[in-house]
Amino acid sequence: MFPIIATAQLGPGVKQFEITAPRIARKQLAGQFVILRLDENGERIPLTIKGSDPSRGTITLVVQAVGKTTAQMSGLEAGDAILDVVGPLGKPSEVERYGTVIVIGGGVGTAIALPTATALRDAGNRVFSILGARTKDLLILENEVRAVSDQLFVMTDDGSYGHQGLVTDKLRQLIQLPIDFVLAIGPVPMMRAVADVTRERKIKTVVSLNSIMVDGTGMCGGCRDRVLAALERLLVASTRTATRSSHASTVRSSTRTRSTSRCSRSATPCIARRSRKRSRSGKNSMPNTIPNKERIKLPRQHMPERDALTRARNFEEVNLGFDPALANVEALRCLACAKPSCTRGCPVQVDVKQFVARIIEGDYLGAAAVIRRDNALPAITGRVCPQEEQCEGDCLIVKSKKDSVAIGHLERFVADYERATGKVGIPEIAPPTGKRVAIVGSGPAGLSAAGDLVQKGHAVRVFEALHELGGVLVYGIPEFRLPKEIVRQEVDVLRKMGVEFETNVVVGKTVTLDELLGEEGYDAIFVATGAGLPQFLGVPGEHLNGVYSANEFLTRINLMRAYRFPEYDQPVYDCRDKDVVVIGGGNTAMDAVRTALRLGARRAMLVYRRGEEEMPARREEIKHAKEEGVELCMLTNPIEMIGDQRGWLTGIRCVKMELGEPGADGRRRPVAVPGSEHVIEASLAVVAVGTSANPLIQSTAPDLKTNRKNYIEADPETMRTSKKGVFAGGDIVTGSATVILAMGAGRKAARAIDQYLRE
Repeated sequence: MFPIIATAQLGPGVKQFEITAPRIARKQLAGQFVILRLDENGERIPLTIKGSDPSRGTITLVVQAVGKTTAQMSGLEAGDAILDVVGPLGKPSEVERYGTVIVIGGGVGTAIALPTATALRDAGNRVFSILGARTKDLLILENEVRAVSDQLFVMTDDGSYGHQGLVTDKLRQLIQLPIDFVLAIGPVPMMRAVADVTRERKIKTVVSLNSIMVDGTGMCGGCRDRVLAALERLLVASTRTATRSSHASTVRSSTRTRSTSRCSRSATPCIARRSRKRSRSGKNSMPNTIPNKERIKLPRQHMPERDALTRARNFEEVNLGFDPALANVEALRCLACAKPSCTRGCPVQVDVKQFVARIIEGDYLGAAAVIRRDNALPAITGRVCPQEEQCEGDCLIVKSKKDSVAIGHLERFVADYERATGKVGIPEIAPPTGKRVAIVGSGPAGLSAAGDLVQKGHAVRVFEALHELGGVLVYGIPEFRLPKEIVRQEVDVLRKMGVEFETNVVVGKTVTLDELLGEEGYDAIFVATGAGLPQFLGVPGEHLNGVYSANEFLTRINLMRAYRFPEYDQPVYDCRDKDVVVIGGGNTAMDAVRTALRLGARRAMLVYRRGEEEMPARREEIKHAKEEGVELCMLTNPIEMIGDQRGWLTGIRCVKMELGEPGADGRRRPVAVPGSEHVIEASLAVVAVGTSANPLIQSTAPDLKTNRKNYIEADPETMRTSKKGVFAGGDIVTGSATVILAMGAGRKAARAIDQYLRE
């Protein structure tokens, strides 16, 4: 919580707040902003920081009541508190010694212009300021602006104070003098008019709030750029913010027994019960009472699912999980290999053979304990890990042309059983070492490293930029694939183990690596921030309203629960009875298109430039999507976003593709088919073509070596970076990968950090 210690009414509907936020107060620079959330159901909104007092540990915000959240905030007083405040964010204002500058503030924009005017004055510039308002009553902060200005001019539309007229009237007079720079912040029409005036004389001009006013998830709050560059596009874009059935499996017994009895909970042969009884020998090995040739004959058990047409309109989890009977039969399919290849295929080296043996014995909590030795998040990986490419892909049964053992389903079963009983085992914690480790990012790599390091006796604190822990697990993966309550419960286990967590901290902005290693006293840092910077297509029209990055679209829905709007305040484009196109072929694209369907889309279409067989998404997700009604538009590539006169998307111009010769990566490259252009009507488009490294940490740590794509360079074995005491792993090093691969990197980093701390 962030306490409000003082408020002041500046004008009708305009209120000033002084808020306790020590970390932000120490770092804030002119032009930066914060993202805040008033309460659990609130949206995240950006507000530029008017000023800060590091000695008091406070920041000052000015809020105009123009929507639900700002109106709600305007009702708060000293003694109240704000739930989440994160920052400072954004690039600071470009402050140089230009010479003579003009600062223009319109309405509440004056509060945003003030800190930059102050910085310009402190940099040695001559500052002329122009304040504009419709009437005297709407004028704010006059005295504070006057104090940092060589001259101040006040313009009111009705002439009730100062001079009658518009700010551009006074601007035209002043630019008769040599003017080197103009800053204008206020209503969009005012900024546009200022740009028109200064363009004639080619005066460097900056308008709006901040060059990249996003909250780390792509949620846009405004923008700023040089007028002679892309002003029109940015002004258009800045208006954007204004504006369930079970399936029963039957397995026939193929053993040479006369018994025809069945287990009581499903149509499953009592082979499971008999083998369980015979394996109570106390040995931690797979029972060998059933010959492998009989086990191989058992078919893979089907995961019960919700009915496709029902689940396509809600966010309830699609897969329902095994019951004990299904789990026992599936476990019997394991051949108990002498040298289990499945474990070699697991990035965190889970002892599959042993945990499956526990299932057959009926010791489900014991099975969970075996998994947790190597995997801190079994309920999560059992749901989202691509086992078919890893442990299951290496299953020996596959060589017999049979389906692999459903290792992922079994892992989920024991983790869910463990949670249902409330008997989650806490591993043994070593005595305290006196060493402190900071982990940056609470995604799978960070959580995995935290779990291992705290077991070794080190004090661990995880820093998360968002208000909820879990990283991509909470903002990127939809509820119907990974219920967020499961993530919270797994985090709670780590908390019980002794891991500390701090949210709303953007390392690289709120605090730097050097500060963590220095004044905050950490002995080592593990950077696990992931690769969360969205990529776009680079085609005309991507700036149109109705075009989202998958990052923003899914974050609004998953983290901020926009699918439950208006119960939760965070909005998302209304998909009901609209045509929605998602561009991409990976798991993120599948998540986005299935989400759009659940939001009520009339048509939910996936556009991918290769064929279905080449899609990197999991086969299970593709199957589920097709069952639910998603349309796959394969071998199709967008070349332009088309919009109407209001700046809203109306369609996507595409070309058909065909697969040509293989490229350097061995994949056949898609080639455009001449004369195949066509338009797909769409009111909403989601671009899901990948992500790249967020540069925040790297930009404030010049001694941290990165590659040409801005990913952090780290030794693949020790995870050490070029900066002493700093380790890195997961997507910020390798680029986008899977949850389990990130966890594997976290475990490797934990081993290396432990060794480093003991050197």
